[in-house]
Amino acid sequence: MKGLILSGGKGTRLRPITYTSAKQLVPVANRPVLFRVLDAMVEAGITDIGIVVGDTAAVIEAAVGDGSAWGAKVTYIHQEAPLGLAHAVKISEHFLVNDRFVMVLGDNVIEGGITALVKQFTASNWNAQIVLKQVENPQQFGVAELQDGRITRLVEKPKHPPSDLAVVGIYMFDHHVFEAVRAIQPSWRGELEITDAIQYLIEQGYQVYPYIHEGWWIDTGKMEDMLEANRLVLETIEPRTDGIVDADSKVNGKVVIEKDAEIINSTVRGPAIIGERTRVVNAYIGPYTSIYHDCLIADCEIEHSIVMEDCRIEDIHHRIEDSLIGRNVEIVRSPVKPRAYKMVLGDHSKVGIL
Repeated sequence: MKGLILSGGKGTRLRPITYTSAKQLVPVANRPVLFRVLDAMVEAGITDIGIVVGDTAAVIEAAVGDGSAWGAKVTYIHQEAPLGLAHAVKISEHFLVNDRFVMVLGDNVIEGGITALVKQFTASNWNAQIVLKQVENPQQFGVAELQDGRITRLVEKPKHPPSDLAVVGIYMFDHHVFEAVRAIQPSWRGELEITDAIQYLIEQGYQVYPYIHEGWWIDTGKMEDMLEANRLVLETIEPRTDGIVDADSKVNGKVVIEKDAEIINSTVRGPAIIGERTRVVNAYIGPYTSIYHDCLIADCEIEHSIVMEDCRIEDIHHRIEDSLIGRNVEIVRSPVKPRAYKMVLGDHSKVGIL
């Protein structure tokens, strides 16, 4: 069995972070989301993996390489434009050939991985299996209708949902899906929709079954979703200290302090993670906070936030919370008078000022 990861989107909902990198490389609990998808595939025994890439191909290829860090072989498949999930399948046929495969969106985080799903599909003679999740707001998703244990219909964002089972972005297919993606026409968005391809399989009499996921699932396309995924993953970490915590510091709860990190005269209250070579000085790091590598956090308070690599946050008198702070950011108190807020902000930035 092979794996297919879709990482070709532009990530417009995470701008300005995604102007300079891929949304799939934003870290959740100090590990990029795409890496977590690769972890899940390899854990399920899948080591021949294709990654569909678009405009951010260079940064994704630089981060993942040939896959050897996972004990896998990675093949990159270039999509000229984001023309739909079914289009991504269509252009991947040369890689997938006749193999059964699992397809995962590269910005999804799912509790417990995909091992159970892969085992169930491998043991079956089904043509497709679609991961579904009960949601409170099915009007915002593609929704599945079931009958006698099989999927009989998919409806995209219905006003009157036939069920509360949403399609979450993890799919299993055999080679018949290529027949489907060749048969369907672009939607009103100009894209080949995977829901249309699955509906084709159903209408042609192929066996399409559900896998109802019981744990949590997050699509990390928006900042709020990213923070929620960070919170959920941090809940699962095992505390460890590989760095330095001085005698004047307090570390409480589930906290990971990675190699060469330093905690000096500070309080870290978990769940939280402090990345490699990061220094936390005279500071408070509150629950559900991830500080990535090579940062300086001094004389300030941060809670329920993600701070990416190479940041400097220093001498801020009010607590920073509910924030996603990108790479190489400096947030400091200026000594220059007259006192004023001085900012350089990218497009689509959001700032709350006290």
